[in-house]
Amino acid sequence: MSTILIIGAGAAGSVVAKKCAMNTDVFTKIHLASRTLNKCEKVQKEVASPIEISQVDADNTAEVIALIEKVKPAIVVNMALPYQDLPIMDACLATGVNYLDTANYEPKDEAKFCYKWQWDYQERFQQKGILATLGCGFDPGVTNIFCAYANKHLFDEIHEIDIIDCNAGDHGKSFATNFNPEINIREVTQRGKYWKDGKFIEIDPLSISAMINYPEVGDKKSYLIYHEELESIVKNIPHLKQIRFWMTFSDNYIKHLDVLQSVGMTRIDPVVYNGVEIIPLQFLKALLPEPSSLAENYTGKTSIGCVFKGIKEGHKKEYLIYNVCDHAICNKEVSAQAVSYTTGVPAVVGAKMMLTGKWSGKGVINVEEFNPDPFLEELAKQGLPWHVVELKESLFS
Repeated sequence: MSTILIIGAGAAGSVVAKKCAMNTDVFTKIHLASRTLNKCEKVQKEVASPIEISQVDADNTAEVIALIEKVKPAIVVNMALPYQDLPIMDACLATGVNYLDTANYEPKDEAKFCYKWQWDYQERFQQKGILATLGCGFDPGVTNIFCAYANKHLFDEIHEIDIIDCNAGDHGKSFATNFNPEINIREVTQRGKYWKDGKFIEIDPLSISAMINYPEVGDKKSYLIYHEELESIVKNIPHLKQIRFWMTFSDNYIKHLDVLQSVGMTRIDPVVYNGVEIIPLQFLKALLPEPSSLAENYTGKTSIGCVFKGIKEGHKKEYLIYNVCDHAICNKEVSAQAVSYTTGVPAVVGAKMMLTGKWSGKGVINVEEFNPDPFLEELAKQGLPWHVVELKESLFS
């Protein structure tokens, strides 16, 4: 029997629970936990197979340890906030249980992507004889694994990578974020960064843009931002000379974001209001629509992939590996929009890889360090088909 403990019952965590319940050949017992128990109760009523639920404060390592000792899982899948990665990893260390997450650790008081905090756990996880798999969502996650696949099958040397992420869907709201608003806005408003010729180059937020022709979507204005997978890919893919991350934002989104920033609503430092300390961005999060509430009326598609340039047998080659996901189809299957689906399904596949022994090891490992082939084969079976195209002309204009 393989018991899985999922911590976090937000939009993506709910997808993980529901997809695990569709794969009881591997996940024979499923336990979902969250700070907000009614979120777990809602999922419990909607899943295909019975699951157990609990309330837990993921910031509290002692509570997580107690829950792990109660549930006795083979793996803990962390779908909580990035702030909570380290407390959950500490709990896994204390109990000797394997760990998987979809986003790297980020301190509450600073909008900063950095794997160092988690990579520093390497020796402790090795000594304990357990595995921590990092970044197994879509980006990071599937995009990293596309890189590993391209490096293994398509190129002798990869020289340039552009990760391109487009959500061409319409949720009908004047302003909303597709995943946790606090994390989304912190991600977008921090300084941009890309890697070139052996070093990272910083830029002002959203100061570089390009038109990119996305599969099944078409030309969309895309902005160069920093994303955490760049940090691990430059470490694990040899011969790389440049890597960038591009994401689409509508003019409406940018307009709202500009206003919110200008009036201080995106601040992450505390301010005093009526004698009480509040963090403006956390207050804004409470006002915005819950990402899981967007699914019902969401139309359109996401189109996410990687553009590779490099050398194969002495010839220059350029390839695109990508997935397109339809919001309405995701909603029909698991009552979720495509951004949640593309984050949750890869976590399920990664957990399945670990529980079946197709991914194994001791220590802290990013997903591109594993064999990409069994993961990508299973990913297509689980609802995220992927495609490889040799490009004859650039997607950028």
